Amino acid sequence: MDTKLLANLLYPNAKDVNYWLEKYPKRELKRGAEVTRLAPSPTGYLHTGHAYSALINKLAARKTGGIFYLRLEDTDQKRLIDNAGDIAYNMLVSYDLSPDEGYRGDELPQVGNYGDYIQSKRLGIYQSFAKYLVEKGKAFPCFCKKTEGLEDVEERRQKQLEETGEIEEHDPCRNLTLDEIKEKLASGEEFALKLKSAGDPNKTIKIVDLIKGEREIRENAKDIVLMKSNGIPPYAFAHAVDDSLMGTTIVVRGEEWYPSLSAHLEVFKALGFKPPKYAHTPVICKLDENGNKRKLSKRKDPEADVRYFIEEGYPKIAVIEYLLNLLNSDFEIWRTNNPTLSYKEFPFSIEKIGSNNPMFDFVKLADISKNYISHLSADEVYRMLAEWANRYDVEFFKTLTENQDFSKAVLNIDRDTPKPRKDISKWSEVKHYYDYMFYGIKNYELDGIDKKKLKEVVRAYMEVYNTEDDKETWFARIKEMASTLGYATDNKAYKQSPENYKGNVADVCTYIRLALTGRKNSPDIYSIAKVLGAREIQRRFENVK
Repeated sequence: MDTKLLANLLYPNAKDVNYWLEKYPKRELKRGAEVTRLAPSPTGYLHTGHAYSALINKLAARKTGGIFYLRLEDTDQKRLIDNAGDIAYNMLVSYDLSPDEGYRGDELPQVGNYGDYIQSKRLGIYQSFAKYLVEKGKAFPCFCKKTEGLEDVEERRQKQLEETGEIEEHDPCRNLTLDEIKEKLASGEEFALKLKSAGDPNKTIKIVDLIKGEREIRENAKDIVLMKSNGIPPYAFAHAVDDSLMGTTIVVRGEEWYPSLSAHLEVFKALGFKPPKYAHTPVICKLDENGNKRKLSKRKDPEADVRYFIEEGYPKIAVIEYLLNLLNSDFEIWRTNNPTLSYKEFPFSIEKIGSNNPMFDFVKLADISKNYISHLSADEVYRMLAEWANRYDVEFFKTLTENQDFSKAVLNIDRDTPKPRKDISKWSEVKHYYDYMFYGIKNYELDGIDKKKLKEVVRAYMEVYNTEDDKETWFARIKEMASTLGYATDNKAYKQSPENYKGNVADVCTYIRLALTGRKNSPDIYSIAKVLGAREIQRRFENVK
């Protein structure tokens, strides 16, 4: 068959591939620099798994002085959602994962010399390389209709196994003559372009996955689709063309793509391009209501949407550090030894990513977030909290900003110390956590509390409290008052005379804490009193009835 004539019949207006090879020359980067990319489909919000992948790509590129770019793979036109591309880009920026190059939302111009970075605008490029493969006799038009169901496929494969001992995935249209193809085209029949696979399913090839290590996989023997009948390429062909022209050196993708790796490698080989290195990442999972492990679901899990963490008020860096914990198990040790360094200083490595699917753990996220927030200054906490409240809790924002000095003083309680308190894990907790400071006491936690003793202690404390006392003097007054009231000031009192044991200094402090906050547990009550001031303290003590 005259494959050049066939190529011109199928793609008469396609440019020669050399046009694109000259337009997109090899990148001039230093030796060892990695070019990575995130290539989401704009079919909804940015999945937490995409942020997980973006972090790998960003760190790998930064570590080597390379490039991280964003490309939209929007060839699945039926599933497109308006503004999904904008959401993806804005979320990357929000989490400090800004791409160095590529798509930047619909309103901003793209950056870089290898665009367009939206696949639906690169159809001319795909046609050129499709035509090239036909010319080389490596691709053919398929006019088959999608009539086979799952049962039909299984029946056909079973028959092949019984007759030949192997499954053939070769398409019958690969045997059409040129005249038959011309006739079908003349009658207006639509065609898909398929790879004329040269693979042998009984042979294996060795590959090295950056995460899975060295493996052997079976050669592809299936005539996979390169261009659909609507002229749009599926992922297998589009990513091979784009990653080659854009100079991608590492493709990070979920392990669900691993079974199709041999087919993708054959496409690169057919095109004459060197394939990139692949890193098939384990997917983030969680336990369902029955205790079974499953993938984080867009449909079922709000935390699958990276916007969820922003709306809840988790600091973005805390979310990134949580993902780093999932990626490199030694990050936690590094963070303990380097509490004040930026996570960007961590020696991240793709090769250290484990092969087991990590479980999403809100408790661990909260711990990491508490640790991060504990190292922030009161000014930093106030700024981040106000930014969050301005968007998600306008009423609380108004309260925060009415008296900034008071708000910062509240947020500084137990903060500027050698061991700062680790209590806040997200900004949405602050309003409730410090409600007694901002809104007064609504209810008292009196369960198990002797109200008579509470009133006795509060009355006595009102007589001795002095706003000028430093913390040491303040506590000495409490101990003296406690002793006067008959409370023990050491641990031996109960053992010596249990029948006369009234309580100890800790009990006295609990009563004072209740009078000031309404709670049995709170941050340092000396600091709370200092922030509230003498007049408010007096009012609160008088309210204890």
